[in-house]
Amino acid sequence: MADIRFVADVPGYPPSHSPYSHAVVAGGFVFVSGQVAVRPGGGALEMAGDTIQDQTRQALRNVETVLKAAGSSFDKIVKITVLLTHPQDFAGMNQAYAEFFKTNKPARAVAKLGVEIPGVLISIEATALA
Repeated sequence: MADIRFVADVPGYPPSHSPYSHAVVAGGFVFVSGQVAVRPGGGALEMAGDTIQDQTRQALRNVETVLKAAGSSFDKIVKITVLLTHPQDFAGMNQAYAEFFKTNKPARAVAKLGVEIPGVLISIEATALA
């Protein structure tokens, strides 16, 4: 597979709990797998916060950490998909999300997270320029 790089190990970040890479770099883009609000330095499913706002902030920080490990950055995000365990959390998620995107706002989709993972309120995936 020419010009494809799989980012499975991210310094200071828990290893994935399933068979996937945190990101894949290909075709000039970085594709970040859905990131939940895992606590840096914690276990694979140790969440940072109990509210949708806290988990949104941490999930976005985790997206940023993965982007850095892949050689990109938060300001190069072009598309985000937000998956909510409880769709009624949209307003709280949107409030915390807006703190991260004050000027350049990437394209975004929001949907229901189809898998119930204990303690997980949100998962955020992103596509960024490499």
